[in-house]
Amino acid sequence: MSHVIVIKVGSSTLVDEQGHLRDDVLDARVAEIAALRDAGMRPVLVSSGAIACGLGVLGIAARPDALPDLQAASAVGQGALFARYIAAFSAHGTTPAQVLLTSADLEQRTSYLNARNTLERLLELGAVPVINENDTTATDELTFGDNDVLAAQVAILLRARTLLLLTDRDGLYAPGADGPVRIGEVAAGTRPEDVELADLPGSGIGSGGIASKLASASIATGCGVTCIIASGRDAGVIPAAAAGEAIGTRFPGREGEANSFKSWLRHAKPSMGTITVDDGAVRALLEKGTSLLPVGVTACDGRFSAGDAVTVMGPDGTEVGKGIVEMSHDEVAKVLGMRSDAAREVLPGASAEIIHRDRLVVS
Repeated sequence: MSHVIVIKVGSSTLVDEQGHLRDDVLDARVAEIAALRDAGMRPVLVSSGAIACGLGVLGIAARPDALPDLQAASAVGQGALFARYIAAFSAHGTTPAQVLLTSADLEQRTSYLNARNTLERLLELGAVPVINENDTTATDELTFGDNDVLAAQVAILLRARTLLLLTDRDGLYAPGADGPVRIGEVAAGTRPEDVELADLPGSGIGSGGIASKLASASIATGCGVTCIIASGRDAGVIPAAAAGEAIGTRFPGREGEANSFKSWLRHAKPSMGTITVDDGAVRALLEKGTSLLPVGVTACDGRFSAGDAVTVMGPDGTEVGKGIVEMSHDEVAKVLGMRSDAAREVLPGASAEIIHRDRLVVS
């Protein structure tokens, strides 16, 4: 799947201030995506705009905060948006496929793999998946936050080569002596909080923003996916990104891409608690790649069960990694600091490790 490119189009690009679709923008980007497919690539579209479209139809002027209002707007707008995509793609002999996801669909390994298999099969059949969050059923606890994060998750899921985040600006801007200056490239491994940005106003239409794009770029590049932030209204933006041209702001994918399981664990499975370890355990985990044993654990927080993911913290509060525990919170609390033989006496039949090394991804 090395020729997969995930393209995310934001609400502020697709929808005007009155909640009406910008037909010229949608048609132009669809034409470019269809051309990529015809050229042998496998494009995937992550499209915002359902809520914004629904708000316009319902006559709601400003984006509401109440979840039921957002869900109602999505229910009205999603069908209209996808119907528009069907018409636009059909003009180029291309079939779009609607895929609605919630973060819960990716939290469980089985449904994560099912989503991957479905999307890969759609691409094999020549369809273009058009993905959005299933806002009508998602709750505050089960959302990606915005479609930038969803797009990064999909890029990792499909082992994409490129993630293109299209917005209403032609990239990120840093402060300059004579005004804001566009950032051409952000060095690999740069933390989101270390990117100095100029203070520019937003559109107020979508749920995302520059912070979410930086976070999504960090997620994607950490798994070897190159991320580009560019203008969704510029002609030729999609083929230019696919060809590797210098457009927008580029975040090169980092070397040493994590394997599929650890990518899922790091980015898709939520942490249900924390386990704090001592300095010896930190060295063993980071330098020797060992499993986490009870002897190195000093504290645990959260109400997690065996099979949940937890965050492993060092004694200074620094995150060490994330792993899937073999014990519940109550079981871990009973064996804190114990050697393995003593822990087995307290918990007969329990696993020797709290987290096995194969189910741990270090920070």
